[in-house]
Amino acid sequence: MSRHPEVKWAQRQDKVYITVLLPDSKNAKVNLDPEGGFTFSASAGAENHLYELKLDLFDKVNVEESKINIGVRSIICVLEKADHKWWKKLLRGDGKPPHYLKVDWDKWVDEDEDNGGTGDLDFGGMDFSKFGNMEDMGGNMGDDFDDSDEDEEVAKPEVHDTEKAGGEAKPEEHNAGKMEGTSEGKAESVANS
Repeated sequence: MSRHPEVKWAQRQDKVYITVLLPDSKNAKVNLDPEGGFTFSASAGAENHLYELKLDLFDKVNVEESKINIGVRSIICVLEKADHKWWKKLLRGDGKPPHYLKVDWDKWVDEDEDNGGTGDLDFGGMDFSKFGNMEDMGGNMGDDFDDSDEDEEVAKPEVHDTEKAGGEAKPEEHNAGKMEGTSEGKAESVANS
């Protein structure tokens, strides 16, 4: 019996982004049909469980312009829509979407906020054979949640002082509670000792 991997999706006016989250997949196969058929199969895990997926996409896609990357932790698909218009959902039909299908909020843009381009997500001429490092994909996405510059000011002296010391800092010098109360004068004396 096969299992279903977790799938995330987002869209732009001209593209649909589908990410299949399946770490360490083996024998991954992705098939895309111009009519909107998307199938995926792979084995993963210590016991090589079979994972399969069949999605009937809302509308037609341009197979020649679509890009698929099979990476170590996930399978990333950038599907070019045949008609450059917003889909009201990912799948055809009136039923409820499957439980393993989720919106990819990291890539999501509302229709009224889309300026016709894909912004930072346009993979253009990127070599998808080397597209395995997902950490660099979002840039500084986490910065949106931190309105305070306090953390940056605390972190900079710690790195700077470690470099002044000319070697590795002792573990007790990395205590965040100690650094918050430390003035620059004290930090210099620790670094110079």
